[in-house]
Amino acid sequence: MSSTIAVKFSKVSKTYGTTQVLRDISLDLPRGSTTCVIGPSGSGKSTLLRCTNLLARPDSGSIEIEGMDITAAGTDVNLMRTKVGMVFQHFHLFSHLDVLQNVTLALRKVRGMSADEADARAMAQLRAVGLGGLERRRPSQISGGQQQRVAIARALAMDPAIMLFDEATSALDPELVKGILNVMRDLAISGMTMLVVTHEMRFAREVAGQVVFMDQGRIVETGLPGALFDQPQTPRLRQFLDQVL
Repeated sequence: MSSTIAVKFSKVSKTYGTTQVLRDISLDLPRGSTTCVIGPSGSGKSTLLRCTNLLARPDSGSIEIEGMDITAAGTDVNLMRTKVGMVFQHFHLFSHLDVLQNVTLALRKVRGMSADEADARAMAQLRAVGLGGLERRRPSQISGGQQQRVAIARALAMDPAIMLFDEATSALDPELVKGILNVMRDLAISGMTMLVVTHEMRFAREVAGQVVFMDQGRIVETGLPGALFDQPQTPRLRQFLDQVL
């Protein structure tokens, strides 16, 4: 795999029951850039992300991350997942743990860090996402936007090679969305490789290095944001953009 490619999907397919949700997906994610995936509900966007860290295993095809074929037999899934951070729609924080403990749990259990080392790394990430001073609060004591920042800090603390965002703002009140998008924008500027499923078209236009439009389990169009939004090449993408813009 080219040193400029962080993730390579080759003819990836996935079926649930009798429904094929991914159909021969081939896509390269350039290292250090943001790829935004857009499309209607049910088009396979979230399944693509879940296959990227093997929360869902493809039925066929291959996925390479930093040169590692994660779909190969015998792949160390736990090692692979240390390379991939994921932020979901819902925050998946442990309600009985405070903010700091939520971030340090994987550092101690997976990375094997000492408590002091884990605390120091977690605090640095919490400050980076604007949560310094809130580390001893429980999830129920902070806003939804702050909870999503905790989830981002938790993923970043593991020092991943790639970050996956699955509609990370869709469960938030509108006034909280901007803050999370700003955190994601800062990550993009820093050179983090990101695969982002989003309904935020302005974010995709401004931040993405490439935009992927999916429909019915297929990639319909891929291109630079300006070209894809302003000069769609297929009737299906034109129809979709007419509905969402």
